[in-house]
Amino acid sequence: MIVSKNRLFALTMTATLFVAGCNNGQVEKESTPEKYAQGTFGYDLGFLREHDSLIVLQADGGKAKVVVSPKYQAKVFTSTADGDKGQSFGWIHYKAFTGPVDPHMNGYGGENRIWLGPEGGKYSLFFPKGKTMEFANWKTPAAFDTEAWKVTKRDTTSVSLQKDMQLENYAGSSLSLSVARDVVIMNRAEIDDMLQSQDTALKVVGYQTTNVLTNTGTEAWTEKTGMPCIWMLDMFNPSPSTVIVIPHKRGAVKGRAAANAGEKVATTDYFGEIPADRIRIDSSTVFFKADGKSRGKLGIHPQYAMPRAGSYDAQNKVLTLTIFDTDSSGKYLNQEWKTTKPPFSGDAVNAYNDGPLADGSQMGPFFEIESVSPAAFLAPGQSLSHRHMVFHFTGDEAALDKVSQRWLGVSLTRIKTVF
Repeated sequence: MIVSKNRLFALTMTATLFVAGCNNGQVEKESTPEKYAQGTFGYDLGFLREHDSLIVLQADGGKAKVVVSPKYQAKVFTSTADGDKGQSFGWIHYKAFTGPVDPHMNGYGGENRIWLGPEGGKYSLFFPKGKTMEFANWKTPAAFDTEAWKVTKRDTTSVSLQKDMQLENYAGSSLSLSVARDVVIMNRAEIDDMLQSQDTALKVVGYQTTNVLTNTGTEAWTEKTGMPCIWMLDMFNPSPSTVIVIPHKRGAVKGRAAANAGEKVATTDYFGEIPADRIRIDSSTVFFKADGKSRGKLGIHPQYAMPRAGSYDAQNKVLTLTIFDTDSSGKYLNQEWKTTKPPFSGDAVNAYNDGPLADGSQMGPFFEIESVSPAAFLAPGQSLSHRHMVFHFTGDEAALDKVSQRWLGVSLTRIKTVF
């Protein structure tokens, strides 16, 4: 969706996905990691406060909390549905905070972070013009890797952040842009109304991020110059029983499926083909193991992408749901590390499972659920917006099952037995 630079924009996914407002929270009290067990929200909050002046959004009397970091690129680092002693849902790479700055990418973690794409392809933002697309030449732009963002507005339930950027892409074009990002924690009544999840046996935290990319330069972004896209990545903690669940609409697009019988629903070879025992694709759903033990990435093609994805961790009884904007007719940028593929052959939804590299080293383990905006064909002063929401449910499995069936289209039994 494109809007003028100075206009408030509105996103219309469906009527049920409208968030009406937010409740009054309370100022977060100090906590230290020593007071809480590792894996709890209180532990992570205390650890992060040793490195950053954080913004903690609260709802439902402090039971639901979300940590936002201006210093660390406007990330939502983690969240909880049950206060400081509750589970911390975001993956945090503790070692990255004390080590030297990495020349390629600084993986601090964070359960919701914003990058700009494409990563690879002829318009890449991660490789210098003319350089081979290999790891030695790969570098994440500092504006969303190491530099702090500006807080423009905040209260107890929301924060707005902003960053001006000057980037050069693989095509040699200089791009002047600005990114604005709003993070709003939702209260239980709003979540229940939107997701129809009313059940006292469930605990939940949910938040909405609204991300706006503006062309602040003097030249339009076209196929000649290249253009960026908004890229949202959610990093979560894996377990041996975690499965990523991504609904798709291949089965519903019968005419197209018949015309393109050989066309795949998903790209499954970003880092080599995902082994068959780690992925299942049926007529409506992609299932992907998220145990942090085998590196692999997949992507859902735009024509088959639906505006939601999720995961279920049966070991900890955590159901995660992400809801985001998609555009079946949009042009999505190819992000693979190659220039031979058409530039607009990219995916709209991605998932990643971390695992050891060839030398045995590993940054995680973690897993990711990602959403991407279409390419930003923007004239000077125009903006592109992309909304991405995250919800975590814990509690009784019968109640969790109802949420899973309603929003992911599959039962917990199916998820737990698919592999």
